[in-house]
Formats: sequence, structure tokens, C-alpha cells
Amino acid sequence: MKSKVVITGMGVISPIGNDVQTMWESIKQGKTGVGPITCFDASTFDSKVAAEVKDFDPALYMDKKDARKMARFSQFAVAAAVQAWQDAGMETAGIDSDRVAIMLGNGIGGIEIFEQSYKKLLESGPSRMLPMTVPLMIMNEAAGNIAMRLGVHGFAFTNATACASGTDAIGMAMDMIRCGRADVIITGGTEAAVSTFAVGGFCMLKALSTAYNDDPTKASRPFDKDRDGFVIGEGAGVLIIESEEHAKKRGARIHAELAGYGASCDAYHLTGPHPDGVGGVKAFKHAFTDSGVKPEEVQYYNAHGTSTQMNDPIETKMVKTAFGEHAYKMKVSSTKGSTGHLIAAAGAVEAIICVKAIQDSLYPPTINHNEPDPECDLDYVPNKPVAGNIDVAASGSLGFGGHNGILIMRKYK
Repeated sequence: MKSKVVITGMGVISPIGNDVQTMWESIKQGKTGVGPITCFDASTFDSKVAAEVKDFDPALYMDKKDARKMARFSQFAVAAAVQAWQDAGMETAGIDSDRVAIMLGNGIGGIEIFEQSYKKLLESGPSRMLPMTVPLMIMNEAAGNIAMRLGVHGFAFTNATACASGTDAIGMAMDMIRCGRADVIITGGTEAAVSTFAVGGFCMLKALSTAYNDDPTKASRPFDKDRDGFVIGEGAGVLIIESEEHAKKRGARIHAELAGYGASCDAYHLTGPHPDGVGGVKAFKHAFTDSGVKPEEVQYYNAHGTSTQMNDPIETKMVKTAFGEHAYKMKVSSTKGSTGHLIAAAGAVEAIICVKAIQDSLYPPTINHNEPDPECDLDYVPNKPVAGNIDVAASGSLGFGGHNGILIMRKYK
């Protein structure tokens, strides 16, 4: 029998709040973090909007000298990890640091460091490159920085499955707890890719919203007929997970049970999902088997819901195939209308949103959902939250490369 895995700590840095409660209040109030790009001059870019993190002060979570040795994605990860660590009561728990591990998702690494250093290389030659280019840029450094900040000595892994990275990291961390590789795992995802190179690259793929440059708050509109692309965002979501036995032994407060995980690969296309959503359906089936949850027990699904023309109807088809008639009875929403698409951090932040939805008995809204798309015909909780008991919630992430990840969370009893 699989040991039960529970969530005991959560931390968030996001475009709509730099802690869990602030972010959750913003979700409930239908706020959006989308606005004009300020990180760089986007006047020549097709898409001029993003969901940027605001008022972030790394000095609240780490020494200023240490912060200067981190790229933005690492700073976000460390900040969210410190929040989660404190939320879990780990500072006074007296746990064995050798039995605490890290499993983090990231997709792009320190892209702003790459840009700055490459510019130096072209303009002035290799001797003028940033001395810390490599350790600032590479994606595993976020996990390394968390380990140093919190003094933990178990494994520190980084997973990269594009937009599914955070979800997959959490799922694999759960498996590591179950098989006894660690007692506690710091897990989630982080990303900071609102940069000239990344935004330019996504623009070339015609993936970003361009129709709402003059009205950014309306740009991210999942499942709406007038959607025209996703809005790139940034941030981090981190959870502390542990076995139920370990959590109860140390008297921890338990937020929810992390009940199951499923993953698959479409093996179909580098950037587009299979038109019938078959990969996502397989991931759902694996998650149902892993958790012992039946499809009809799921009351809420936090969708990948990117607000692209391609994703939203395919994901709708995926949900209908995975859940059958129950797809029309449960509630579905995409909180990316509020947060934008946080790439590798998306699944982790959305898993935290699912936990808050379970705790507060509240279905989060899909904002900017004003004109239904005939191909997207589920109950997407348009614009305002809806009260209702949630015992079981699922969260899905679909990444470039055909990666599909599903997490199932359950009210702890």
C-alpha cells in the first residue's frame, strides 16, 4: 500500500501577489497581473504585454550579497521556498537535513543573464563577459540556492518539461517520498522569462496575445471566443511535502493530501498538442490509477487553459474524453486569466490554488470569459468565484514537446 503524502507548506511569488494569501485574495477578487511590459522596451515587439512580478524584494528572504549572485528565477525560487519552509514550521522542527530534498521545475533558466553576457561578448569580446555567467544562468542553480539558503543536504534535482515542469516536479517528488528517498521534499517550479529573447522567440511562434496591447488586462482570456494567444508571466510556487507519518510525528499542520500523479508524452509535435488530446487523457488515467480516485469524484479541475486558439478546445476535448459525462457536472477554470502563463512555475502555483480552493470551498474564476467558444462548452466558472464544497481537485499542465502532467489533491481527513 502506498504511503499517504501530504502538503504541509506553501509559498508563492506571482504577478498577483508575493505570498499565498495575497495571491489567493487576488484570484477571488478577479484581479489580473497582466499589464504593459516594463522589463524592457517592447515597442518593436508584436506582443507588448506580460504578467510581471511586482514589488519583489529579495532582501526579505535572503542576504543582499547572496541575491546578487542569483538570476531572477533563482531569487523567486528561494523566496517561495523560504515562505513554504516557514509555513510548514520547519525552522523549529528539528528534522534530519540529510533526509530533506529538493525537486524543482524550470524551463528556461537565467535567460536575462544569457542576454546580458552575450551582448558583452558581441560588443567587447569574451574578456568582458559576466564572470558568473554560467552559475547564474543554468537552471539547476535555483535548487542549489534553495539548498544553501535552507541548509538541506538531500538530493537537489531540477526537472525540465517546459510548461509541465512544475507539475512533473511535484509528481516525481511525491514518488520519491513514497519510495523512502527522503522524509521531506521542497518542490515546485520557478520561471522568469519576461525578456527580449524569450518574448521575441514566443512572438516568432505566434503564440502570444497581440490583440490586446492597448488593453492588457483583457489579454489573457482562457476558453473565450476572442482569445488570441497566451500572456507570458513569471514567478514561483513551492510546496513542502512529506509522508503523513512524518508530518503527524512532528505535529505539522496539513493543508491537503497530494493524492496522485500521472504523466505522458504525446510523441506528436514539438509545440502543439495532439488534436484529440490523447496524451492528456492518458495522463489523467495514470493519475486516477495512482490516486485511487474515480473520475466522478473530481469536483474541480484547474485547467492548463493557456488562452491560445489551439490549446483550449483540445484541452476541452481531453477533459470530456477523460471524464465522460462527468465533465459537464464538475467545474473547470483556468486561473491564467489572472496570473498569465508562468511557464515552468504554472503547475506549481496552480496546485497551490487548488489547495486553497479545497480549504475555502471556493471554485476560482476564469476571468475575461465573456463570449463562450462553441468548442469550449464546459463550466469554466466565468469571471466570479463560486462557493461549493471541494473534496477532490485536479490540476493539469501541458508542455511543448508533448509533455502532459496531472496532479490530484484531496481534502485531508
